[in-house]
Amino acid sequence: MQKLRDLPIEGVAERLGLQVVRHKALCPFHDDHHASLSFSVRRNTYRCFACGAHGGVIDLAMNLLHKDFREACRWLSDSPSALPVREETVTPDNEESEFDASRYLRYFERPFLNDAARKFLFDERRLDERVVRWCRLTSWRDRRGVPWLQIPYYDREGKLVGVQNRNLVPGALPRFRFPQGSQCGIYNLPVLNLLTPGEDLWITEGASDCWAMLSTGRKAIAIPSATLLTKKDKELLLSLNSSPLRGGWEGSSFHIFPDRDLPGEQLFLQLQKVIPDLQHHQLPPSCKDFSDYYLQYLKPP
Repeated sequence: MQKLRDLPIEGVAERLGLQVVRHKALCPFHDDHHASLSFSVRRNTYRCFACGAHGGVIDLAMNLLHKDFREACRWLSDSPSALPVREETVTPDNEESEFDASRYLRYFERPFLNDAARKFLFDERRLDERVVRWCRLTSWRDRRGVPWLQIPYYDREGKLVGVQNRNLVPGALPRFRFPQGSQCGIYNLPVLNLLTPGEDLWITEGASDCWAMLSTGRKAIAIPSATLLTKKDKELLLSLNSSPLRGGWEGSSFHIFPDRDLPGEQLFLQLQKVIPDLQHHQLPPSCKDFSDYYLQYLKPP
């Protein structure tokens, strides 16, 4: 029951046919022309300041669908269309556009993990729940019922700058999708603000390896891909390795477990040009990346 009450109310409202803009919508409970229905993301509730209609997720489903409490709960729990469902606009490679963070912020304020996401993160990846909460991972289904994991990218100041969607159906294409204008560069930059003198920083390849590294208790950031180390990313890493900043991390050093393939070693060589003292750690022959290493040797019992 609590899971139903915790469903993001604006996502449910959109699936019920309401158009939510800046936490407001036209009230469906009276002849509204001025978007009187307001949503509180923090409390996960709605209220109309004109007619007085108010309540939570279950109340909204009951009143809009004209169902009793039991029927509304069944609809929320059984119908994929009741969960946050969105279609992402993918930016073509040759097109630059601005990322509209306001469109996505509410999904990460109250993250929701559907069954497919929980299976992937906790049963298959065996990740620490605290890491999943820190990274604010959430999930949704598209109009065909395909489950996606939604991964936010923040800059060091905590501003949302991009979103990566990962398909949770094995073998399904595309595997990743990015909303229009997403800047998915170096991942997990806010962790830099938590580094203490003498604490090392680990660089991984991809968000999945970063989650595994974080689950071992280490501080980590991630390069999106061995083939996607951009000039902007290199400049950021160079700034991290600069004298003034490193002075605040006295005794700290950079470390990496490159993937056991040619692109992984090429990534290490690229990073070494920017961070000359980057320390290389070799994975066992049975592990293709750090996620494998974590599952085979490091995961908690």
